Amino acid sequence: MYRDETKVVRIGDRVIGGGNPILIQSMTNTRTDDVKATVEQILKLEEAGCELIRCTVPTLACAEALKEIKKQIHIPLIADIHFDYKMAIAAIENGADKIRINPGNIGGEENIAAVVKAAKEHDVPIRVGVNSGSLEKDLIEKYGGVTAEGLVESALDKAAMIERHDYDNIVISIKSSDVLMCVKAYELIASKTKYPLHVGITEAGTLISGNIKSGVGLGLILYQGIGDTIRVSLTGDPVEEVKSGRIILRTLGLRKNGVEVVSCPTCGRTRINLIELANQVENLVQRYDANVKVAVMGCAVNGPGEASEADFGVAGGDGVGLLFKKGQIIKKLPESELLGALKDELDKAFL
Repeated sequence: MYRDETKVVRIGDRVIGGGNPILIQSMTNTRTDDVKATVEQILKLEEAGCELIRCTVPTLACAEALKEIKKQIHIPLIADIHFDYKMAIAAIENGADKIRINPGNIGGEENIAAVVKAAKEHDVPIRVGVNSGSLEKDLIEKYGGVTAEGLVESALDKAAMIERHDYDNIVISIKSSDVLMCVKAYELIASKTKYPLHVGITEAGTLISGNIKSGVGLGLILYQGIGDTIRVSLTGDPVEEVKSGRIILRTLGLRKNGVEVVSCPTCGRTRINLIELANQVENLVQRYDANVKVAVMGCAVNGPGEASEADFGVAGGDGVGLLFKKGQIIKKLPESELLGALKDELDKAFL
């Protein structure tokens, strides 16, 4: 089922499914019971554009910390639960806006019923998560290995465990580090369920390999109209996950707002520290919610032309640079002042 047709699910003050905008999710890597560190990281993620945040809840102390964390953040908080159904209930009671569980590994029907009861009482959706690394042995034997078909059957079976207790406030996710298997699994399940789908390539890797695998996988899935929330899973700072997610959505035309940065690949003509400047600009523009293009160019050959097509731009050489706006040169100034001058122009326009 395509995202325009999926069931609408409310997560805190946000809504997914039914054609609502695709939301970007990330996950903290702090100890959840370290409230200060966790809140600090979530606020940085919010600034980068994170719209849903997931925190691991392995202990009661972590579950209880959610209550204080929620007081200090501004986006819905999802509790990640492994094995212990009591942690799911505790997380819900302490304000989790959504929980992520695998109903198959939290015990029998009695435990599932207890979790669903708490979710019903607090109107908290349950994300049913299935991972290729933990696919059931009987499905591996049935399909001759870990396959997209097996992942889909497992995911639908886990959703049915929740449905048996008269609850359908459900989101489904299927994760695999095999990009094409993951794509096929989402194509299959989209035709078999009404529930919103959380999309991601799990264990994608470090910043370079993870971004490439996630860009390819998420691009293929999202372009078909499949997926309601996304996470770009990277080994590193979760802020990078959010930045990558925004770029993927914007590139596919699924997100209009957000500054697009274009920059040249550098060559022997470059006479300015373009790599550092481009990275600084990329970080700078995360704070602006505007549908504009910023060009960062390294020389006078391509620089002025590219910058003239952008809303704002800088082009440099030999330690100095030009600041552009709508194709017009605003000023010429030292390389060291280019970033500050660009920031001033963006602040005036959008803050």
